[in-house]
Amino acid sequence: MPLRTAARTRARACAVAALTATALLATGHPATAAPQADTADPMNRAFAEAAHAYGVPRDLLAAVGYGESRLDGHAGTPSQANGYGVMHLASNPANRSLEKASELTGESAARLRRDTTANILGGAAVLRDHADALGLDAAERRDVNSWYPAVARYSAAEGPAAALYADSVFTFLAEGVAATVSGGEQVLVPSRPVSPDKGAVSASDVYAQSADYPSARWVPAYSGNFVVGRKAAIDKVVIHTTQGSYAGSISWYQNPASQVSAHYTIRSSDGEVTQSVLEKDTAWHAGSTNSSSVGIEHEGYVDNPAWYTEAMYRSSAALTKHLATRYNIPKNRSHIIGHSEAPGADHTDPGPNWDWNHYMELIDGDPGSGGDGLTFPTYTTQQSGSTGPQVKAVQTLLNAQGYEAGAADGSFGPTTRSAVQVFQKARTLEADGTVGPKTWTALLSGGTTPALAKGASGEAVKRLQRALTAALGTTVNADGSFGPATETAVRSYQTSRKLSVDGKVGPATWGALQSGK
Repeated sequence: MPLRTAARTRARACAVAALTATALLATGHPATAAPQADTADPMNRAFAEAAHAYGVPRDLLAAVGYGESRLDGHAGTPSQANGYGVMHLASNPANRSLEKASELTGESAARLRRDTTANILGGAAVLRDHADALGLDAAERRDVNSWYPAVARYSAAEGPAAALYADSVFTFLAEGVAATVSGGEQVLVPSRPVSPDKGAVSASDVYAQSADYPSARWVPAYSGNFVVGRKAAIDKVVIHTTQGSYAGSISWYQNPASQVSAHYTIRSSDGEVTQSVLEKDTAWHAGSTNSSSVGIEHEGYVDNPAWYTEAMYRSSAALTKHLATRYNIPKNRSHIIGHSEAPGADHTDPGPNWDWNHYMELIDGDPGSGGDGLTFPTYTTQQSGSTGPQVKAVQTLLNAQGYEAGAADGSFGPTTRSAVQVFQKARTLEADGTVGPKTWTALLSGGTTPALAKGASGEAVKRLQRALTAALGTTVNADGSFGPATETAVRSYQTSRKLSVDGKVGPATWGALQSGK
């Protein structure tokens, strides 16, 4: 049994620091499963010490951590489920593993959130607590296959989602793991045959087939986390990043407290797809775009490109091609968008590490941003440190209008910031060097100011449509044709800016747009 009191746990942790390789072998772990305790590699040492302290097989512990985080603690930043660190110790209504780890180890919640060694120790303590509750004896604890039900419980999910979680961990054990972590340290989990004893954990429902996409599994979200039916026709696919693990995210959709869901979730390692909301229903994934879109979540974190595997790209692209055909969705960047590009979005996913050009090629679509480098379904804030196609658009627009932004390389550095400030001063905008809605509107509308009305066409109309998209926060299709939708957008802009409302673009409307109003 693991020691329970804080004082006894701290004493045990100190003793663990002096372990030798012989002592590790005495626990029943294979010699290749862990380095000596005095290794200079801090994460390997943390797994070895935590495994010994709580009698958890080292490789199992590392496989759980790899599945949760790819062994990246994200500097204490929480996942979407409010989970922390390498072991994803969580604090939410359905999963209190952070608090349980604090109780079992005597470590503070703050330390467990930020300190990797403490976090791994906490994960081991929680796993051992589940093993004890299941009645695993010492011999069973030495057999990694006996831990399947405890791993399933670690997920804090039930039924299919719990089985998905445990299956993923045992897949990592079977296939092995070789992960390079911070500082260049390598953490290895050797491959081995596995035959997990699943006990009372039923996996039968996991393999239920999606009614909409036959190659996907079906694990439904909680009924209160989506709306039955839709208020608009499907015309978009929204690409997301989970900010968490595959099975953990699917479990999160089942949590009544989460108030989120997605139609599909895709696993990083092999591209496996699980559907959680039927396409005919409205998942809660992208705010105002929910009713008209299908949401696809991708396992991982926006700041770690390792999650975006080729298997994931290809699986996701196959799904998006299927959706585009089924709903006649144009395969361009106005209709295949990131969460960050949805109107009113306050998220950054899928982030700068998502390869849009590659993805659009895989779906046989129009790569980039509508082909002209300036047209986007929404214009997000760009500032120092930003990268990507929208930064390149800012630089292109500034240079074209005589403001020296340097090379249009998609990297928002000091030269670009200075050019933005000069432009802002010229437009009597706040010269903060950040490109928000007002600066975007002024930049996009820059140029000649011909009178425009319904029936007009050409590049000036396209400039107008882009500027209206930035000003209104709602996508106006930049097709260069002044039709009813553009006229409605012009009227909306004129009304909100207290201009004369006639649906036509004359000097007053152009002046307001070019002033960033």
